[in-house]
Amino acid sequence: MALRELISWNNGSRNVPARRTEGDSPFLSLHREMNRLFDDVFRGLDIGRFAPPATMGWPSVELNETDKEVKVIAELPGIEQKDVEVELADGVLMISGEKKSETEDKERRFSERHYGRFERRIPVADVDQDNVAASFKDGVLTVTLPKLPTAERKVKRIAINGK
Repeated sequence: MALRELISWNNGSRNVPARRTEGDSPFLSLHREMNRLFDDVFRGLDIGRFAPPATMGWPSVELNETDKEVKVIAELPGIEQKDVEVELADGVLMISGEKKSETEDKERRFSERHYGRFERRIPVADVDQDNVAASFKDGVLTVTLPKLPTAERKVKRIAINGK
C-alpha cells in the first residue's frame, strides 16, 4: 500500500511532493512573498508622511518644559534655514518647510532619504506669543516659548471612584 492512499483527502487529482529541498521552505517562501507584496504596495505611495520610525512625525522633535518656558527642538538635517517656517497661532506651534533633493529622480536608483514638504503641529498653551524666539544652527531648530505669568498651573487631585 502506498502512503498516498492513506491520505483521506487525496483523491488522486493532487500531486503531493514526496520531499522538499532545503530551498523550498513554505515559510521562507511565504515570508519572501509578503515582503514583496508590502514593497510593491508602499513603493507607489508617498510614505514620507506616515512611514516607519525615522519618518513618523518627521521632523523629530524634543519638548522641554520648565516653570518659565517651553522649548521645542526639531532636528532638520540637510535643510537650510531659509527653507524652514515657524508660526504660532491659536495655541499651535507649526514648523514647516521643504527639503529639496540634491539629484534628479532619474539618477536615483534607491533612497531612504526623505524629500519634499513637511509640517509638524505642536499644541502649546499659556505662552507669551510676543516673546517667542527661534534659532537655527547645524540643522537643529530651537524654539523657545516663554510662559505667561498667569500660567501657573494649579494641580487639583481628582478622586477615583471604584466599586
